[in-house]
Amino acid sequence: MGSIRKDEEIIIGIHQPNFLPWLGYFYKITKSDIFVLLDNVQYTKNSFINRNKIKTSQGDHWLTVPVSFKFGDLIKDVTIDNNIDWRKKHLKTFELNYKKAPHFDEIYNFLERVYYKKEWIFLADFNIELIVEICCFLDMNKKFIKASSLNILGKSTDLLINIVKNLNGDIYLSGKGGQQYQDESKFNKENIKLIYSDFKHPVYRQLWGEFIENLSIIDILFNLGKESKIFLTKVDVTRVEDV
Repeated sequence: MGSIRKDEEIIIGIHQPNFLPWLGYFYKITKSDIFVLLDNVQYTKNSFINRNKIKTSQGDHWLTVPVSFKFGDLIKDVTIDNNIDWRKKHLKTFELNYKKAPHFDEIYNFLERVYYKKEWIFLADFNIELIVEICCFLDMNKKFIKASSLNILGKSTDLLINIVKNLNGDIYLSGKGGQQYQDESKFNKENIKLIYSDFKHPVYRQLWGEFIENLSIIDILFNLGKESKIFLTKVDVTRVEDV
């Protein structure tokens, strides 16, 4: 989905296909011309790839997709454990904790449709479907590519650089966490501009008292609906008292 600009520098964003990611993940998508879903790297147990946090009356709560895998499996090969009725459990959790939210019906119906679109086998496929559908819901017209479809070799910084070069990118947009492990000199040698996300988490109206940040994007979707997009298009938004 989406098209690439031809008259400006092409910005490439790359990230693992996480489960119902946080707002900053989608902010990075909006700032990218092409967003690559890094499904051909090793799966990490108990990471954001198969779980994320929502807000409840008792504080934040992990929502987890049960998976089957063995050490060393790539993300694209991790399967969902469908012996557990996780879909029913998730939807019930959404209902219990967000039924009083202003946009509950709209978002719940949206999630139910994706959850039951088919019998999901691979975790990455399910996560990617959710990410793409959320972008469509928010009218974010972007181009998505699975890294596994590119057949590119390399590890760590070299893999990122090879992906950017393969897609004729000029700029690599990294999350702030990339500063801890990326070899910035390699980007310079390849004439690729390296920039880091400047996302600042907004404060918006939530249920259940004191504000909690860094939750799954569904928290803001239940509370603000399509208006959530304002926080993905304004760089300088840090706080909103009344939404």
